[in-house]
Amino acid sequence: MRPMLARIGALVRQWLADVGHATALFVRLVSLGPACIRRFGLVRDQMHFLGNYSLAIISVSGLFVGFVLALQGYNTLQKFGSASALGMLVALSLVRELGPVVSALLFTGRAGTSLTAEIGLMKAGEQLSAMEMMAIDPVTRILAPRFWAGVLVMPILGTVFSALGIVGGWLVGVVMIGVDAGSFWGQMQDGVDVWSDVGNGFIKTVVFGLTVSFIALRQGFEAQATPEGVARATTRTVVMASLTVLALDFVLTALMFKL
Repeated sequence: MRPMLARIGALVRQWLADVGHATALFVRLVSLGPACIRRFGLVRDQMHFLGNYSLAIISVSGLFVGFVLALQGYNTLQKFGSASALGMLVALSLVRELGPVVSALLFTGRAGTSLTAEIGLMKAGEQLSAMEMMAIDPVTRILAPRFWAGVLVMPILGTVFSALGIVGGWLVGVVMIGVDAGSFWGQMQDGVDVWSDVGNGFIKTVVFGLTVSFIALRQGFEAQATPEGVARATTRTVVMASLTVLALDFVLTALMFKL
């Protein structure tokens, strides 16, 4: 009995230590925001790396998600004689849920893994230790610019995803199927509220940007300094960030709709 209790106690203690270290790192990264603004060139370069290279997969995915939404939505709405509401259905589905969530998952697979692998390889190559020997703080110089770049670029990618999804819905619904263009755009304008719909979606993208960027950087920073350790850290980034995004989406949606 005692060995089992000792193992459980060791696991709980290790978990509490991990939570404490993660919280301290997150607070420090957030507090370094003004320093990153003063040296915005570092953040700008990382925004180009994370955002520009993720733009292709975000754009193509958003367009095809819009295609599928229009097809599925039209087949459902026409049964109730409400095919004119297709534009509102596509727009609400994208700006509220699919835009922020799917773009965050794609951002995790494309940019999050790159961040983890980059930081992990720098640690394995002892570059971070060399910076510390030269009295350069790796958190300030390496992690913070990448963290804030991810936070800033995620809302932009989410907006691009939703916008191209709406365009894809218009192409299928209006051009291919034949839904009236005036009804498509008019119902969308009447049914989508800037603050409660678009604003809530924007808040989600900011929260997801914070989450994915932090998880990716922490996994790389805490990875074992071996190729196998970096590989495992990259895998953990995808799993942990994806599950956290989905869990946070439920929590944020419940809070926004006051359930």
